[in-house]
Amino acid sequence: MKKLRVGILFGGRSGEHEVSLLSAASVFNAIDKEKYEVVPIGITKEGHWLTAEHAENLLEGKPIHDPRPLRAGDPETTPGAAVLAQGESVVVPPEPMHRDGGLVPFQTDVTQMRRAADRAINVDVIFPVLHGTFGEDGTIQGLLELADIAYVGAGVLGSAAGMDKDIMKSLFIAAGIPIVKHVTFLRSDWEKDSKKVQKLVESKVKYPVFVKPANLGSSVGISKAHNRKELGPAIEEAAKFDRKIVIEQGVGGKKKKAREIECSVLGNDDPIASIPGEIVPSKEFYDYNAKYLDEGSQLIIPAKLNKTETKKVQELAVQAFKAVDCSGLARVDFLMDPTTRKIYLNEINTMPGFTSISMYPKLWAASGLAYADLIDRLIQLGIERHEDKKKNQYSR
Repeated sequence: MKKLRVGILFGGRSGEHEVSLLSAASVFNAIDKEKYEVVPIGITKEGHWLTAEHAENLLEGKPIHDPRPLRAGDPETTPGAAVLAQGESVVVPPEPMHRDGGLVPFQTDVTQMRRAADRAINVDVIFPVLHGTFGEDGTIQGLLELADIAYVGAGVLGSAAGMDKDIMKSLFIAAGIPIVKHVTFLRSDWEKDSKKVQKLVESKVKYPVFVKPANLGSSVGISKAHNRKELGPAIEEAAKFDRKIVIEQGVGGKKKKAREIECSVLGNDDPIASIPGEIVPSKEFYDYNAKYLDEGSQLIIPAKLNKTETKKVQELAVQAFKAVDCSGLARVDFLMDPTTRKIYLNEINTMPGFTSISMYPKLWAASGLAYADLIDRLIQLGIERHEDKKKNQYSR
């Protein structure tokens, strides 16, 4: 039987480029090579698309045109390579040349068009292991929709809504899901009148607060401000990454830290939730360093919740998944007040970290679905969603 051709798309222009390489390496290592023909597709930080050996170089942390045998994590490779130090390196197979369709570079010259067709990315389904901007925000999903290629994960709307923390929260409120107090403003507002923005923030939320770029993940650009003195620098940091800034009131107040609970969701129209897990950060909160560089953060699976709390988290996770019109997969993050034990939905991640030791697959493993089987199920869900969309009529 002919193998299904799966394109693993990784890298990208976002601040989560290195995290994407880690996730993609794990998927390449675990995917069933007897069942799937795997096609590597890399995107550099500059936005250049790569296939075959160049994608392999990107995945392993090598300079694209440098033949030195550097592996992922080599500090000399890229400024961000330190994040790969604890990652997984993999050698991916070369891409066979196909002529019958797929994503082809646009050309006007006939000879160039023929050459481009030889380099076409001809696959049955794309697994976009991309995190953050230009990968998890609906942009790449729009490209794949235009190319009429099946792909894993949320569609354009679900991806965009799940990426924008402000829009996401509006949808959660509309669905009756409890969230923390927050305020949103634009970078231009801050640049025009920082004192006015500061006054607005302090009228809406109490310190400590978390300052976040609205459209990014992996805690990139996020800071915790304990007072007015720390607020300005935190906003400046977040404003580097997005035009819209979201500030959330900390759960637990000044004396206690919120418990961080996470739950994985899987499915399309009838999604299911995994058992919840809990993260105990090595730092004051689960920032980028605590997630990927520092030792000491604990992942507790299952989370120490009673049956009622566990059920509540699972129900809210599925509600959040449906509220943003998600499909395929998502990790839903919660905050629990350590005193009142009230649960707040923090955010949804439509393409969460996907290494074999990331929370999303670990929660499913603990729920009885192994990593390789999870990859297989996600590919099936992507194809099912694509087939369902073919039922749509686009002309009268």
